[in-house]
Amino acid sequence: MNKALLTDFTVDKSNNTIHVKREFDAPRDIVWKAWTTAEILDQWWAPKPYKCNTKTMDFRDGGFWLYNMEGPEGDVHWCRADYSNITPEEVFEVDDAFCDSEGVINEGHPGSHWENTFSDHEEDRTLVAITISYKSLEDLEKIVEMGFKEGFSAGLDNLDHYISTQFKLQKENKTSSRPGVATYLNFPGNTEEVFLFYKKVFGGEFTGRGLQRFEDFSFPGQPPLDDSNRKLIIHVELTIMGGHRLMATDAPESMGFKVTPGNNMHIQLEPDSKAEADRLFNELSAGGEVEMGMKDMFWGAYYGAFQDKYGINWMINYQPV
Repeated sequence: MNKALLTDFTVDKSNNTIHVKREFDAPRDIVWKAWTTAEILDQWWAPKPYKCNTKTMDFRDGGFWLYNMEGPEGDVHWCRADYSNITPEEVFEVDDAFCDSEGVINEGHPGSHWENTFSDHEEDRTLVAITISYKSLEDLEKIVEMGFKEGFSAGLDNLDHYISTQFKLQKENKTSSRPGVATYLNFPGNTEEVFLFYKKVFGGEFTGRGLQRFEDFSFPGQPPLDDSNRKLIIHVELTIMGGHRLMATDAPESMGFKVTPGNNMHIQLEPDSKAEADRLFNELSAGGEVEMGMKDMFWGAYYGAFQDKYGINWMINYQPV
């Protein structure tokens, strides 16, 4: 957690409530998205070593989120969050309860009502103020005894890492709203060697932050990097002939990847809107093989990848300025 950011956790037994205030180092739209998008919630909501898995989510007044917390020993705990009173990027309320895998609420466990309020707080920072109400003091004390403060604080630490990494990459890697095209390359661990060679051949310069390494970023829910991976390249850009950009990352087998000729090169399209990103993805991927559907990613982009019906690999990367 960034110690410079405001954080406060208060238990008010006289009113059967818990009050949490937490500041995040990113604009309100990014923080709001992290609280209201299933793919992002799955990356931070559960305290490690637990994992959060969304079964279904419908973020609207009257909609609900059905998810589970999966423990390291295979234990699974299901929860349901029913949404109400949503004002985009300002506030939403939730009735939270334990349930089964079909969303049937377990009345034997304490439920709660959450009011989550989002507000601007200093430059490019957001304050989230949370009031959690319980039906009785007994319910409140039971939740506290179950370790709610420690678990929720750990989840918020995960979110702090996620947001700071995403916003940092977004600011560093996107400086223009103009659409563009680049070639994206994957290597099994020698990206730095390859791009130093290309730099010498083309006489170009690395753009953005140069050689960005995995050790420079934190990834919620992922195990610590071993020494062999910490110095590998997570992102690099080199402008070559005619203003064309080459980009690359290391994708070693030790991280679960397998780079082979044919899957190590993509054409990356950078549209100027989310709607255009969806259009390009849907039309180009028709009849092909989807590697990853369009979704929000940790570097601040709306991203998807696929191989078209002719065997050509594409990536769609919409990243707002």
